[in-house]
Amino acid sequence: MKLFFHYCHQGFSNCYILGTDFEEGTNKTGARNAIIIDPGVMDGTILNIIEKHDYTLRGVFITHNHRSHVQGLRAIRRIYDVAIYAVNHVILDQRTIMVRDGETVTVGEFNIEVISVPGHSADSAVFKIEHMLFTGDALTAGLVGGTASSYGSEVQMRALRSKILSIPGNFVIMPGHGPPSSLEAERRFNVGIQHFEQHKKARPTFNLEIMG
Repeated sequence: MKLFFHYCHQGFSNCYILGTDFEEGTNKTGARNAIIIDPGVMDGTILNIIEKHDYTLRGVFITHNHRSHVQGLRAIRRIYDVAIYAVNHVILDQRTIMVRDGETVTVGEFNIEVISVPGHSADSAVFKIEHMLFTGDALTAGLVGGTASSYGSEVQMRALRSKILSIPGNFVIMPGHGPPSSLEAERRFNVGIQHFEQHKKARPTFNLEIMG
């Protein structure tokens, strides 16, 4: 498997193209397959990666429906007849194949495990592919996704702890923004997680007494 990274200047976001290796990924027809994760743009660089390597684009996966991660969808659909996979059923007026928490989607040679991590957005998902976690904005190098409320922060942190940080072993974190990281580094050093825990301890607690 080959991983291609593309930085989208418009939204300062990361787009990933995963392609099968020629030796391992060639099927009986001689075709090579690829998927795209979070196309913040669709430009000549991405097109050249697909065409130069003779890839058949088999799927587009969206970690969450924020503009900096999906702006390339319409252009992709004009060029390729390809399915879009997301928690949302429609993104930028493009119908998707809905995926659910715990589901494993098989597209060509790729097995993509879906992990729902709401909080930054209601539809935030992490895609686990081999030794990599494509985390969107839910988890980045040193930070967690911004949320609109303390409730959203709590929901997101519970999901991160129970579904992502608890995964045995080490994985490469491929975030929606910023540099890659490792799961072990985020377990130990993520400032966003530490900040959340400190503020949680500082919150006052109340005892409810029934007067009678």
